[in-house]
Amino acid sequence: MKLIVGLGNPGKQYEKTRHNVGFVVLDELQRTFNGSEWKTQKKFFAEVSDVFVHDAKHVLLKPTTYMNDSGKAVQAAMKFYKLKPEDVIVVHDEKDLPLGDVRVQFERGHAGNNGIRSIIDHLKTKAFHRVRIGIASKRERKMSDTSKFVLGKFSLLEKATANQSVHAALEAVKELLSS
Repeated sequence: MKLIVGLGNPGKQYEKTRHNVGFVVLDELQRTFNGSEWKTQKKFFAEVSDVFVHDAKHVLLKPTTYMNDSGKAVQAAMKFYKLKPEDVIVVHDEKDLPLGDVRVQFERGHAGNNGIRSIIDHLKTKAFHRVRIGIASKRERKMSDTSKFVLGKFSLLEKATANQSVHAALEAVKELLSS
């Protein structure tokens, strides 16, 4: 069993923002694998759906704690399911990667992402998988107001590339589940 975590912020006002691309990927995973309906699990501080991939059950987790406290939700779910950090896959936006890039990494630092920082702080380790989804052009990566940028929405011109990134991230997660 793997715990697949999508990072984002709860609430309608954040739904289509760059920062919620992790939630979008989890929604696609849930649809692709006919996962169970999303259910709020207060004990996990998250919404949860179960999916079966390659005859194995996996748990999709969308924290409801806001990005900066995502580690609380990940830690609670890991404890309940008795999972090791290596069993966790975190899908999140990455301002330092170009729009359209998707990278898979293991045991890396937070690179300024407060959701990842929270997970590392709660788990006391960096030994988990990350699927990083680039959300910015070169110009945007140099913007000083990071929160305004990540909480903004993709432009019409960027939406097609952002959708391709979601599908590439979906494929990266599927590959991690088969390894």
